[in-house]
Amino acid sequence: MKTRFKIETPEFKGPFDIELTIGSGQTSQPAWQKNGKYFQELVFVDNKPCLVKIAHKPNSDDPIDIIAESKEDIEKEHIKARIMEIFGLNDDLPKLYDFLRNDPNLEPTIDFCKGLRLFKANNLFESVICSITSAHNSIRQWNKAINLLKEKFGDKYKFSSGTFYSFPSPQVLANAPEHEFDEEECGPELLKTRASWKDLRSCRVGYRSKYIIKASEMVQSEIDLQKINQMDYETAFDTILKIPGVGPKVGDCILLYGYGFGKAFPVDIWISRIVAKLYFDGKNVSNPKMRKFGIERFGNYAGYTQLYLFHYARKSGLMKTLKK
Repeated sequence: MKTRFKIETPEFKGPFDIELTIGSGQTSQPAWQKNGKYFQELVFVDNKPCLVKIAHKPNSDDPIDIIAESKEDIEKEHIKARIMEIFGLNDDLPKLYDFLRNDPNLEPTIDFCKGLRLFKANNLFESVICSITSAHNSIRQWNKAINLLKEKFGDKYKFSSGTFYSFPSPQVLANAPEHEFDEEECGPELLKTRASWKDLRSCRVGYRSKYIIKASEMVQSEIDLQKINQMDYETAFDTILKIPGVGPKVGDCILLYGYGFGKAFPVDIWISRIVAKLYFDGKNVSNPKMRKFGIERFGNYAGYTQLYLFHYARKSGLMKTLKK
């Protein structure tokens, strides 16, 4: 199956900057590969592997151009719905901008972030591991680590434009060796239960390898990631914190970028400094109080506000004034 179609501008509300969205470092998944004018990645639609290519002129009235390829039959409308979900195309950006304009501290973010949307999970479990791996890590480094995990432990799919890898399942990563072990010593039976004889740490996840294994075990046995979508934000937050390696900041990243919970307000050192500068005269505020402030002040737009503030601070030069 190979199909090409458009998503017309009336089908999504407000501007869309695909390059800005994909490159903004959201911890749902690594950045998609660039191939000419298209961004491309393996996406599962109705549990079937599908190579999706997407192109769009930033913030224009042009339709979004989609090419989809699969060895299985998949309904075009299902592919479209999946793309709309992943790229936040169901979000009403004009309403968001009305909200931002009502706050003089937030209004300047619009010009720097026009068309920036939530880049949501292709795979919920992947978003958990991406968020854990992103802790104390640069965007470039955690992207590289996740892509290595996919190449070493995921399933391989070949398409006309190249080879792509799925994100490994919780079962595979739960059984991945934290350190290299001898293939001959294990024997064929143990090898069947192991992701690979290759070292998990060689994927550059560092100390996070133990959290990845423990998180994978918990997702297999105790926490159903699909059910979190049905919870209110507070219950979802308390549930996600049970996963090893997940603290408040990582938990909110999972809920925001993985699930699209609007109230999630991930607080790291930079968001803390940005918000302190804009709302607390630069005074030090603890992360729990900062998170509480973000949720109460920005409500269902807390997640988007965090995303826009961070990008604005990077691009406007504000970030440089906050470095200590």
